[in-house]
Amino acid sequence: MLKRWVVALALGATACSPPPEPIIVRDNTVHVENQTTRDWRNVVVTVNDHFRGGAAVLAAKGRLTAPLSQFQTAYGQRFDFSRQTVVKVEVTATDSSGEPVTLEMGPKKK
Repeated sequence: MLKRWVVALALGATACSPPPEPIIVRDNTVHVENQTTRDWRNVVVTVNDHFRGGAAVLAAKGRLTAPLSQFQTAYGQRFDFSRQTVVKVEVTATDSSGEPVTLEMGPKKK
């Protein structure tokens, strides 16, 4: 009987916890999770307003994972995590119904 209560309590706590953040920066890697039921197209990830990367498609419920060293500016400069810190990450895309997708981590635009 006690075992059932423990399992029920654990399941209840999991169900009430908030979903994970859609953008996480950990171990010099950017993780972007599409938490929607629609695919995203033309995904652009911008770090600190200057360094860009992305993917053509991010499937519904899928995850994009990329090392910070792969992000670069328009002039070809790569993100150097030994000299810089991530302050902001923005994700833009278009979902499969044509609606724009925008996610932000860090300070918001004014």
